[in-house]
Amino acid sequence: MLRQEFLKKWIMGLQICSASKKEMSVLERKKAIKLSADLAIASTRNGSTNWSRALIANASKENDNTTLVDQILGKDSESMIKKASNPSAFRDKRGTTCRGKKMLRNRCCGIRRVKKMAESASSIAKKLVKKRTQVLKRLVPGGESMDEFSLMEETLDYILSLRAQVDVMRHFANATPPN
Repeated sequence: MLRQEFLKKWIMGLQICSASKKEMSVLERKKAIKLSADLAIASTRNGSTNWSRALIANASKENDNTTLVDQILGKDSESMIKKASNPSAFRDKRGTTCRGKKMLRNRCCGIRRVKKMAESASSIAKKLVKKRTQVLKRLVPGGESMDEFSLMEETLDYILSLRAQVDVMRHFANATPPN
């Protein structure tokens, strides 16, 4: 169902882009394909996730995209754009923007060297997790404003949506006869 809805909206977006401009450069065509795919996959989620609202907000910022955004989002386009443009909409469901960190205490009374090694390994692991979390926040649309828990939920949902998008595009490319 998700794939069918995405395909329908993506093809509609491609038709709108090609009708608006007959002569397109390769870069313009690439941008139109990406924009229509982003809007189509975001509209399948009806703005219920942070990443979909972020994609809609980014697309609706440019005046060139208004007709495309309105057509793909359909009758709910105004409410979705308004919801997506609201900065507080990107907060998690609990209304917080950051999650408290639990401090783990080392209760062992072992040798100092073992304790230093454990602290060193712990700090290295924390730095690694923090670095990878920052990368993930840049990859997921709207991820910069999410706490770690929400980021993981949104990432999983975004990956599933991207996988459906890739499957549809792959089938579409295989079904289209070469020129």
